[in-house]
Amino acid sequence: MNINCHGVHFLLFTAVLWLNASCGHAAVDASSASREVAPQHYFPPSESKGGWRTLDQPDAIRAQAGMDAAKVSALRDWLLASDKRNFAAVVIRRGYVVLEIERGNSAKTDSRRVASVSKAVCATILAIASEQSQRGLGKRRMTFNDRAFDFIPWAQPLSDPRKAQITVRQILNHTSGLCPEATGAPNDGSWEYILGHTGDARTAKLAFDPGTACGYSSHALHHASLICETVTGKPYDQFAIDALFKPLGIEHWWFQFYNGGTNYGRHPSHGLGMPARDLARIGYCLLRDGKWNDAQIVPRWFVAETTKPTHDVKTPEMRFKLPAETFSHGWELAANRGEKGQGIPADARFKPGSGGQLIAFVPSLDLVITRQTGSSGDWDYEGYLRRACDAVLP
Repeated sequence: MNINCHGVHFLLFTAVLWLNASCGHAAVDASSASREVAPQHYFPPSESKGGWRTLDQPDAIRAQAGMDAAKVSALRDWLLASDKRNFAAVVIRRGYVVLEIERGNSAKTDSRRVASVSKAVCATILAIASEQSQRGLGKRRMTFNDRAFDFIPWAQPLSDPRKAQITVRQILNHTSGLCPEATGAPNDGSWEYILGHTGDARTAKLAFDPGTACGYSSHALHHASLICETVTGKPYDQFAIDALFKPLGIEHWWFQFYNGGTNYGRHPSHGLGMPARDLARIGYCLLRDGKWNDAQIVPRWFVAETTKPTHDVKTPEMRFKLPAETFSHGWELAANRGEKGQGIPADARFKPGSGGQLIAFVPSLDLVITRQTGSSGDWDYEGYLRRACDAVLP
């Protein structure tokens, strides 16, 4: 009897020791887990203060970023083989850089032009200007449904009376009729040329009545930068820096300027350059519904409206022949690009730029990708996005 009791006591003592050890390990594991910042609460410091957190080991890429390390490696090979341009590219999942490639370009500091990627950035900046104006900030109140040329005094007198009917929304979604790229007109020039005052019929006259067709237009987004200046009372570049770039920790940028005569002056256009890592901050901000840390930087309504086309045009775009449903507020809906968009999530927003430039964010996958080359020419934009999405584990 005594022996049995002693045996029971020994077993109980052993069990207590085992439970204490197990609980101790659990406490350590829980403490370690608590130090890991949840993806929705993580925002990277500026690159000069440490920048994005990164993963480079297959096990960590799988466990912490939830991506197939083999497919990430295959994506690296695909990017390197996709063309011969120098470039920098990053893939970010759950706030972790899981892939970064630099071939001649620095992902942190190379701020050469990103071509039409700047259109998505410009629309995002104009949304901030609109939101601030409705709160009594800046010089003029503006919504995307307002008449665009009410905010472009340099365009008076209008070279085509139909320009008076163009809305800010149509400026951003390529349904304004302003000098579509299908006309073959140069995208760059003086402000007199951009605003239709040089006698060139391609910039003086609209290609179609506003809202009746879709014609991809760099000229339209040049107009958007002037709208921003009137609404905010600041040159477009300075407002962009103060309202978007600095709050997101962006440290490197370049802006394109056009000159004009006495009645026009020198103003920044919407064109810009930015490194791949800093471009990713803009995509990541929109991925988080426009928030950065505890501040609402980009209006939530803007992010929501980019989930669908912001017009009702059904005819294909004039130059690229893409479905008009591709185009939203400066951004594009990759899944709406016909056969090119197959296999891409419906909520993916992206903006390609000539030369293989790209910015994209996919909320359903907590994914951001960018690529910066500073070059021109065609590239398989959808292929990059599709492969990055496919590398996300179920």
